[in-house]
Amino acid sequence: MQSNRGGNDVVRTMGDEDGVFLTWEDLWVTVNGKKGSKSILEGVTGYARPGELLAIMGPSGCGKSTLLDTLAGRLGSNTRQLGEILINGHKQKLAFGTSAYVTQDDTLMTTLTVREAVYYSAQLQLPDSMSMSEKKERAEMTIKEMGLQDAINTRIGGWGAKGISGGQKRRVSICIEILTRPKLLFLDEPTSGLDSAASYYVMNRIAKLDQWDGIRRTVIASIHQPSSEVFQLFHNLCLLSSGRTVYFGPASEANEFFASNGFPCPTLQNPSDHFLKTINKDFGKVSDPWLLCSVVC
Repeated sequence: MQSNRGGNDVVRTMGDEDGVFLTWEDLWVTVNGKKGSKSILEGVTGYARPGELLAIMGPSGCGKSTLLDTLAGRLGSNTRQLGEILINGHKQKLAFGTSAYVTQDDTLMTTLTVREAVYYSAQLQLPDSMSMSEKKERAEMTIKEMGLQDAINTRIGGWGAKGISGGQKRRVSICIEILTRPKLLFLDEPTSGLDSAASYYVMNRIAKLDQWDGIRRTVIASIHQPSSEVFQLFHNLCLLSSGRTVYFGPASEANEFFASNGFPCPTLQNPSDHFLKTINKDFGKVSDPWLLCSVVC
């Protein structure tokens, strides 16, 4: 599939047998409220392939989380969706256990330790064909992969009860969702609450999920402002502004796209910072970011 910088066309093709090839075409999402309907997504098109990471980026309120929820089938009853979403070239629903979704807000039992939270989740989520020792081993390995060994016996904590840090809570949430080794993984702001080093560690581990059991996973993450190191981990980039696609294509070619349209990234500046600064309608250099993509569509 070729780079689709404007997001107007998408090649419909089958994924490999062990993966999920997700495509979406001309997605429109509106929300019905007291003051009438409001458009959140307008004609968004793209794809996510097995073995690759897709970053959904854009300024606050651009529709990142809405696009993620649309693809994951998590839209509320007050929303209306138009367009087509295909799984391996067909209209179908994801089978149980095929996908996992890590929410932006951590919902964890504050009285449990890290080990208990992940281990109990393993007992509930993993198949009966796995023995108790295998489930425990999976839980311990996942905790290690997320760098939580030092906090393994610490209570999660919450209001009025001291516990692990906010960044560690996020990693526990990710641990719980990847226990089943899903083929399709959705992450809403996975690095929220993490410092730059921890953010890279977490995303690097997510990028290497396929090395754990040989399954090539499709990973889609909405992410606000990743560091340059984290940004380099993504294969493709979907850049949104006001619910529309400004850029869709290889993340490594986004710099060239902006430069060719008169907005080169300054030397030593984080590319993601430059992209967001350029397309933000409130503070950026482009009064209408859609004009950027219209140049090459």
